[in-house]
Order: sequence, then C-alpha cells, then structure tokens
Amino acid sequence: MSAENLERIARNKNVARAAARQLSMEQLGKLAEIVQEAIDAKKEEELQRQKAAEAKARKLDEIRKELEEAGLSPEDLAAVAKPKRGRPRKKDTTIQ
Repeated sequence: MSAENLERIARNKNVARAAARQLSMEQLGKLAEIVQEAIDAKKEEELQRQKAAEAKARKLDEIRKELEEAGLSPEDLAAVAKPKRGRPRKKDTTIQ
C-alpha cells in the first residue's frame, strides 16, 4: 500500500471504513497493533527530538551566560574563528 493510499484512508473516515470492510477481524486486529506500534515509535522519536532541542537550548544559555560573565560577545568569538589571510604563496615553477 502506498503512502498516498494511507494518507487518503487517514483523512477520510468513510474511505477508512470501506478499506476495513475488505479485511477480516484478524487482519484488522493485526493492523491496529502495527499502527499502534508505529504511533508509539513516532511519539518516542518526537520526545527524543524535543529533549535534544531543550538540552541544546540550555547549553546555549549556559554559554551565553559564561560569555557575559567573561565580558565577551558572540562577535568576539566570530572574529577569532575567522582565519587571517596572508599573502598567497608563490608557486614553485622549477622542475627537478
């Protein structure tokens, strides 16, 4: 079954009922288990993403506070991170 078919079934109750009529009770039960497992996995993934985003935000806040306490700004760090460009090297054109 394609993703488009699943979307169509999920959006329309009548389409879902028509699809369910084609399955036996055993098949519907198995389908319900599989869908519930997929829902649980999706919830867990979303929870993990949310926790990671919160941890990242906390860490950024900690770093901002440390920068403020040290009297630095993010621009100060950006200036340090950019390498200074010097003169380009001459190419060695001698053949050995």
